[in-house]
Amino acid sequence: MNVDAVAGFTLAGAPPEFIEDPYPTYAALRQRDPVHAIGPYQWLLTRHDDVSLLYRHAGASSDKQREFGPKFGVGTPLYEHHTTSLVFSDPPLHTRVRRLLMGALNQRAIARMEAGVVALVNGLLDALEGRAQADLIDDFAAQIPVEVIGNLLDVPRHERSPLRGWSLAILSALEPVPSADVLARGHAAVSEFLVYLRTLVAQRRAHPGDPEVDVLTRLMGEYGGERLSETELLHNCIFLLNAGHETTTNLIGNGLHALLSQRSQLERLQREPALIHTAVEELLRFESPLQLNNRQLTAPIALSTRELPAGDFVTLGIGAANRDPAQFADPDTLDIARKPNLHVAFGHGAHACAGMNVARLEARIAIGALVARFPRLELAGAPQRDRRVRFRGFTHLPVRW
Repeated sequence: MNVDAVAGFTLAGAPPEFIEDPYPTYAALRQRDPVHAIGPYQWLLTRHDDVSLLYRHAGASSDKQREFGPKFGVGTPLYEHHTTSLVFSDPPLHTRVRRLLMGALNQRAIARMEAGVVALVNGLLDALEGRAQADLIDDFAAQIPVEVIGNLLDVPRHERSPLRGWSLAILSALEPVPSADVLARGHAAVSEFLVYLRTLVAQRRAHPGDPEVDVLTRLMGEYGGERLSETELLHNCIFLLNAGHETTTNLIGNGLHALLSQRSQLERLQREPALIHTAVEELLRFESPLQLNNRQLTAPIALSTRELPAGDFVTLGIGAANRDPAQFADPDTLDIARKPNLHVAFGHGAHACAGMNVARLEARIAIGALVARFPRLELAGAPQRDRRVRFRGFTHLPVRW
């Protein structure tokens, strides 16, 4: 990428080749302009050290009211959702919701989930085995997190079919410049989801579940003598689905595509299945499902090449940081045994992804079982790339065995 192109680069006007492969652009920015202006008082970070520092900076706020007011319209469904959910809030709301969630997502709870995820994955593979080819997104990757989150919230199985569509519509509105149609679909999805959840919550209040395994019942409980309001409860149920569905689908899909594109690593994983733990960490680094995150500064911060003042908006280039040669040797090479691997795919600090270990569990089981069941797995056509810049994944990934 030439100097002029780097100087004028913005996420809102990203060219088609950036969607296919953003890493050359990220590399040029890291080298020439690592704290890059993408608009008035808006910056994009591409170095690992800068991204890590900002994640841990006390003056980096996750509250998005100032940003989302003009974007969605104050009081609209998308605005209400994205300013109430865990990921876009600061203490005290963030503290209350996270504490309630983490008790249901601790290591003991995740260990209890494992047998169910194994059974789910094996059932999906059994259904694929009688076919000549399949779409690894629709038929496999996207099926897993919807079922897992559905189980965590104890959503009746026959009521789960709209969940994926609602999630995609809501998250697509987080793109840098969403179209009017994208916004309309997002507002409608939030409204429809809320109608559904009000009924589900009423049923759960009448018949509570075990708070050790039922996240919805747990969220309805107390923390420090306080409860979530009805609005906070509903929107954090939506958040759970969105966060768990999108990133895990992309992690599994991206990971399988990377392995299929680099057969030596796929074959090594088949020979050495115990490498699945480091393989998942490397797949998170190599093709990060969430490429961009955002913060608003409430205090100045000194970064590698400039100091930013309070009030500015900062976009953290997760995908760029995870390919930084200052942190990762041979960063554009997939190495499923890579150690150490200090990627930032799940963030850091107080806002590190609450469900990161659930996503890891799903990816380990799904990828490990698929490559073992179908040793001659290969692409059966051109994959279709999701055209969003915030999220990196595929809409379709055709394969045969």
